[in-house]
Amino acid sequence: MDRRSLIKNAGIAGILAAGAAPAVHAQPVVRWRLASSFPRSLDIVYGCSELFSKMVKSMSGGKFEISIHSPGELMPAFGVFDGVQSGSVEICHTMGYYFYGKNPAFALSSCVPFGLNSRQMTAWLMHGNGRKLVNEFYAQYGVTSFFGGNTGTQMGGWFRKEIKTPADFKGLKMRMGGGLVGEVVQKLGAVPQNIPGGEVYTALEKGTIDAAEWVGPYDDQKLGFNRVAPYYYYPGWWEGGPNVDLFVNQKALAALPDEYKTILEAASLYLHTNVQAKYDASNPAALKQLVAAKTKVLPFSQAIMEASYKASMEVFAENDAKSPEWRKIYADMRAFQRDQVLWFRFAEASFDGFMFRQKL
Repeated sequence: MDRRSLIKNAGIAGILAAGAAPAVHAQPVVRWRLASSFPRSLDIVYGCSELFSKMVKSMSGGKFEISIHSPGELMPAFGVFDGVQSGSVEICHTMGYYFYGKNPAFALSSCVPFGLNSRQMTAWLMHGNGRKLVNEFYAQYGVTSFFGGNTGTQMGGWFRKEIKTPADFKGLKMRMGGGLVGEVVQKLGAVPQNIPGGEVYTALEKGTIDAAEWVGPYDDQKLGFNRVAPYYYYPGWWEGGPNVDLFVNQKALAALPDEYKTILEAASLYLHTNVQAKYDASNPAALKQLVAAKTKVLPFSQAIMEASYKASMEVFAENDAKSPEWRKIYADMRAFQRDQVLWFRFAEASFDGFMFRQKL
């Protein structure tokens, strides 16, 4: 009996009985290492990378595994991008703006002062030109970026003394999240310090720095900043919607079967959503506890906000002049933001503004 006759007369049951079932392609076993810039004590942003790993393993039937490594295990917190670029590790979980010193355009996959909020940032990266443009830029380093989380708008940080006017920033040694905002606060007279999250408490406690920002109430309370600095300011105008990056070595990515590439992207999107959802769920209780512990929660003055905005625009203009990559990506981001601000003014902002005045 020939194969066509077998199929016609026996159907699939006959094929299976005859041992003629088509071969199933077996997927390879893949082992990657992920280097994180975040300390293990930060259970949301670090813990979500562990969840990401578990999802990749589960969706691949255990054949694609990614081990997670905290700063210092394989490389320093700020060495992870170089590790991916060189192929020492296949993937890292970090903030693009940590590597601003390489090129100002690194900040644009994370956030810029007075930039997009978290929803707008996700929209730009996913459905605007954002991901396309940043990955065109990262390609020159042999790296591709994926979603890695978003914290939502962050707090303005912890200060050992009150900050009432722009002049109060003069001489202030402040830990900032990246080189871009460091250049902005320098224009206000501050002295920016780029310190990994796991080292910030000690520097603040010893007086090596006068102020520090990290994320928001949940993480900041865990790191104990309220014990060494009594003033907690808001908002973090430099991080309106900070996007966390997963950076992947392009050669390692290209070597993956298509199924694994899809798994990687799907898991990264779940990681991205889960990070902000967990911060939004966890920050309110932590803020209440900080206030109960006598933390003074204060807004930046209008004068400080306006001076910071002006300084930011000056830095952006300087970056336009020195980095064509920055100029191209930044122009697209700002054009997208103009429409987003228009839309949010009508719906989101007016709804939120009303609800803030209600007694629930």
